[in-house]
Amino acid sequence: MKLYYSPPSPYSRKVRIVASLLGLDNRIELVVTDTVNPQDAIRQKNPLGKIPTLERDDGICVYDSAVIVAFLDDLAGGGLIPRESEARFAALTLEALADGLADASLLQVYENRMREANERSASWVALQRGKVERALATLEAAPPATVAAPAQANIGAVALASALGYLDLRFEGAWRAGHPRLAAWLDAFAAAVPAYAATGA
Repeated sequence: MKLYYSPPSPYSRKVRIVASLLGLDNRIELVVTDTVNPQDAIRQKNPLGKIPTLERDDGICVYDSAVIVAFLDDLAGGGLIPRESEARFAALTLEALADGLADASLLQVYENRMREANERSASWVALQRGKVERALATLEAAPPATVAAPAQANIGAVALASALGYLDLRFEGAWRAGHPRLAAWLDAFAAAVPAYAATGA
């Protein structure tokens, strides 16, 4: 299989951590992708030109990250997406919150990176920043269960660690000072799951 990805992408990191936890990373070739390059193969693999995209052994492509991790979990016989109903939807809801946190963070970065200074919208950035702040406040008030060993990680925890790692990367970890419980949660995850450090940009 081939994973079309970008190292700084929190969604790519999520997939790579999942692949490692499921023991599938040695079956996946990593293909660094430039989504703004019209000649990059990603546009033939995924009509949206988005990463991550997983090309299966049979040539069929799977996207986006939530679908890829569900596919990998199924391929490995399960383990990261709980089967019991309450635990399953709790993990999937946390994944959705974490992915939304990553979305809003990325949109702030793109506004500054992709637009000329006179085209940037302060109100748009403020809207996205508000989403990040509310997500962090919600998670700080009730952090997920501590992950003390790889076997304790589920898809929600992996997605959250990836999103917070992106905040560390692009916003210099400024979120940590106001969210000590969440910062401690991420530090414990990083210590318990070697794939977290191994997939850092």
